[in-house]
Amino acid sequence: VLLRGPPNCEKNADFQSCCHAHVLFVRVTVVKVADGSQVRLFDLPKTAMLEFSPLNTVLATWQVYSKTQDNPQGDANLQLWDLKTGTCLKALYQKKVQGWCPSWSDDEKIAVRSVNNELHFFENNDFITIANKLHLQKVSEFMLSPGSQPSKVAVYVPGSKGAPSFVRLYQYPNFGGPTCALANKSFFKADRVTMLWNKKATAVLVQASIEVDKTGASYYGEQTLHYLATNGETSAVQLQKNGPIYDVAWSPSSTEFCVVYGFMPAKATVYNLKCDPVFDFGTGPRNAVYYSPQGHILVLAGFGNLRGQMEVWDVKKWKQVSKPQAPDSTHFAWCPDGEHVVTSTCAPRLRVSNGYKIWHYTGTVLYKQDTPTGTELWETVWQPFPDGTFPERPVKYQAAPSELGSTEAKPAQAYRPPALRNKPVTASSKLHEEEPPQNLRPGATGDKQLSKTALKNQKKREAKKAAKQEINPDALEPQSDPSPASSAQPETSCGDPETDKKIKNVKKVTKQGHCLLLRSYCISWWLKYL
Repeated sequence: VLLRGPPNCEKNADFQSCCHAHVLFVRVTVVKVADGSQVRLFDLPKTAMLEFSPLNTVLATWQVYSKTQDNPQGDANLQLWDLKTGTCLKALYQKKVQGWCPSWSDDEKIAVRSVNNELHFFENNDFITIANKLHLQKVSEFMLSPGSQPSKVAVYVPGSKGAPSFVRLYQYPNFGGPTCALANKSFFKADRVTMLWNKKATAVLVQASIEVDKTGASYYGEQTLHYLATNGETSAVQLQKNGPIYDVAWSPSSTEFCVVYGFMPAKATVYNLKCDPVFDFGTGPRNAVYYSPQGHILVLAGFGNLRGQMEVWDVKKWKQVSKPQAPDSTHFAWCPDGEHVVTSTCAPRLRVSNGYKIWHYTGTVLYKQDTPTGTELWETVWQPFPDGTFPERPVKYQAAPSELGSTEAKPAQAYRPPALRNKPVTASSKLHEEEPPQNLRPGATGDKQLSKTALKNQKKREAKKAAKQEINPDALEPQSDPSPASSAQPETSCGDPETDKKIKNVKKVTKQGHCLLLRSYCISWWLKYL
């Protein structure tokens, strides 16, 4: 089992090179990648999981919890090791593999783990003393915010006995009760949640899901998306199409997020911090979204059971750059420079045709590597660099030169039965109605944005106009001026001058729109009455 060092391990002066740990069935060895020298050796034959702390100062190891007749309590199966001295900082009991590893803040000043409906907080890697506790009945999930201090934590408590589930945001160490929470959002239909902080730690997205959709509309259950901000604002994200939520991603600017959702062909929409849609990418075969590290390019992709189509978009101009295809891909990752991406086919997801490709975002394949027959590729990872190493560059639309060329997907026509092949394409002959991209930002179409009062008055005028048209449909139709030739038409006469005069008055009133719907009835009634 191989485990790489975290992306920001270069911050540690004592471990300038990323450390790797691997299990050799009888021991755990930590080595430096730069020169292959051994850092530490631990005699832990049953280790199943490994994890480094953000600054590479602590190594966490976990083994399956077991107990015997001689030892009914079992042994502590979670060990925290100091990589500088090689000593065990603390041995803890962790029966479940889910959430086995403590969570650290980026500067390692705070660490937290869940223990029996409580969150235990430790400071400065001192796991002997519990610095603070956050007690919530049946708390099941938590997530520390990224970035510097003060740290914030999002906690999830599932609902029970008709009560809704809820997520709360706290700022460490203010845990005085519900009134101390920065934000609180309750909701139903949640068997489990996935929480996602933005880079600036100002807001968190909560994707709630249930295993079974009682309406029977989806095999994948039902998902909802909720928004919580540290300033107290909360909202449910209103999605514009029914169906599952495939992927959610924050922009590195922390001001927007993109959601891929809906039954296939899926929609993809960018929302702002008010949960208002900003740009709609339309529909297409996609189930994943990836922002570049600089946030200026966005990739929508369809991997897994889809063909591997990728859509590369310029986020500032909302313009498509390229549309390459990477079939059978199981992994996608941006290079830290924001110019290149890697797609790979890895085991155990696929055990044949393993390999990887390095692309330029304009759709050109720059390098391709296939694994030999009988071997498997398990993982592809870019070398990490500190944030800010690579500045943002202008987006290019012309494909980068390469000997391997581009895999730009050629426009393929859908299958049409022989009876329809010589006829024009109509909506009824399409399997799916494709929706084009559209900019939903106010004023993007050139229309002047109205104030609330002007918008209210406009709605009143439109309602009044619609009511008037409903009463008199012909009143709003433009009347063409009759020519002298056409106006001089002979009028019919019944022979009685008085009757003709009354009929003429009735027609005059009808022309003015007062008795339009009763025209024929009024004429016959007047004739009968006279």
